[in-house]
Amino acid sequence: MTTPEATLASSDEVRALLSTVDVSRRRVNRVMKGLVYSAFAVAMIPLVWLLYTVVVRGVVRLSPYFLTVSMRGVFGGLDAGGVYHAMVGTLVITLSATVISVPIGLFTAIYLVEYGKGPLARALTFFVDVMTGIPSIVAGLFSFTLFSLFFGPGVRLGIAAAVAVSVLMIPVVVRSCEEMLRLVPNELREAALALGVPRWLTIVKVVLRTSIAGITTGVLLAIARVIGETAPILITAGFADSVNANPFSGRMMTLPVFIYTQYRVGLVPCAAGDPTCVPDINFLRAWAAALVLIVIVVILNLVGRLVTRVFAPKLR
Repeated sequence: MTTPEATLASSDEVRALLSTVDVSRRRVNRVMKGLVYSAFAVAMIPLVWLLYTVVVRGVVRLSPYFLTVSMRGVFGGLDAGGVYHAMVGTLVITLSATVISVPIGLFTAIYLVEYGKGPLARALTFFVDVMTGIPSIVAGLFSFTLFSLFFGPGVRLGIAAAVAVSVLMIPVVVRSCEEMLRLVPNELREAALALGVPRWLTIVKVVLRTSIAGITTGVLLAIARVIGETAPILITAGFADSVNANPFSGRMMTLPVFIYTQYRVGLVPCAAGDPTCVPDINFLRAWAAALVLIVIVVILNLVGRLVTRVFAPKLR
């Protein structure tokens, strides 16, 4: 028969064993932690170097004048011109692509999570997986061919670029919304349905309301993903040197295409003693435009964080 003293001694031994840390495991833990930190530092080197290079070279040309004028009437090595028309084109095309992609992506995700069963759901999942890996140039060629059939060959429109970008954006929106909707506990759906609430109203009032923060963040990250596309926009919208805010009329310029065209032109030959000519003006404009594009992407990510914090379900 076990005495109380023996039981107490056994408990002390067990407590001592549990509080004792194995030296070899502690050593392995420290080594693995060091390896993880080292891998993180190595992975951050290219990113930090890239941001440092863009900031140092882009801030040279960045100014209020650069942000508020277009390239209309600017030629050669003239020390003038800005990126305003490219910022307008970027925002218009990205907003148009968002208007096209978000309803399609959100309704597809709702169907796959709430109703998706059978061959149609499997077919949708398959096509979303295929669209995720489509090269951007293929999306541009698809949109260019589609609009050429209706408006004739050689057409260049901002809405065509929006359609091309939406082809790349839709699978990202579907995947992010699908993951957010699956995180909603089934108990919430079952409780609403048990109270006699229709299924569609349960989705609107319970499921979407619970996951709105994650869905908004996913949409903003999808926008940040496609706002830097160059190839599909160059094919479908071309490039322009003037401000054009109408996506249904004429060519449009975006920041990625502006960077590409400026870098492609390269150095400009200047006459000796010409104070208005800057040989590397195109490179300076390209670096400044790259800095503006990075700032826009950072702002979108910060907005996504803010939306997540504001609309996240509050625990009381």
